[in-house]
Amino acid sequence: MPTLIIHSPTLNDAQHTLLNSIGELQPKNNHFRVECAQIDAEKLFELRQESELDINLLPEGFNGSEVKLLISDMDSTLIAIECIDEIADFMNIKPEVSAITEAAMRGELDFEGSLTQRVALLKGLDTGLLQRVYDERLVLNPGANTLIESLKKQSIKFALVSGGFTFFTDRLKQKLGLDYTRANVLAETDGKLNGSVIGSIVGAQAKADFLNELCAELNITPNQVIAAGDGANDLLMMNAAGLSVAYHAKPAVQAKASTSLNHRGLDAILDFLD
Repeated sequence: MPTLIIHSPTLNDAQHTLLNSIGELQPKNNHFRVECAQIDAEKLFELRQESELDINLLPEGFNGSEVKLLISDMDSTLIAIECIDEIADFMNIKPEVSAITEAAMRGELDFEGSLTQRVALLKGLDTGLLQRVYDERLVLNPGANTLIESLKKQSIKFALVSGGFTFFTDRLKQKLGLDYTRANVLAETDGKLNGSVIGSIVGAQAKADFLNELCAELNITPNQVIAAGDGANDLLMMNAAGLSVAYHAKPAVQAKASTSLNHRGLDAILDFLD
């Protein structure tokens, strides 16, 4: 029987009445579950709209107790900013770069080509300003620390993969104690960005390949993986996982992900593990 997850520790009277009409509400740790009859996408959309809650249907065959890896995008998923846009702000070209970023995340532009275009615009930037972006602009999304600490207690690995840059993923790995990271390497000459990246670009296929590589290393199947992201370049990775989470994501991503979170923080991902 399908399992519906209501990502809220409490329900008001109206929410309780609405959701109890679907099936018996079962209180869990910070959320509720309902074993229910089959619910189609239209009904699920109605429940979400009427309750104003994050509500998700567990994918058939997914078992949260068997999860061994969470793989997540960085920009606008683990963290609240798009690093490249904030770097561009120091060159007074943020609107131009942000517009390209948004179009790429919506899937309107080829990611690899759009990244090459955006990085070229950063040519000449003093690399010392990258540290200022990290120190002054980079903020974790709500629930990130709770999620990561809980995963560690459950011996679930955390992989951070990004179409952004190793300057930021490396520092987050050290700060948060992450298990794996992969991202693009910004090239520099004489202390300034030279407008290119070193090696092949970490785009949609590279993210999916990283997931499969880690499955092989950990001797697990993709069905034991949760993948979280917000942009079109996360979809191949998300489609490969046993459960995908569209986190405050673009509509096109939410339409193709198995679950979505639009109200709660990243710690709501833990609800899938109970």
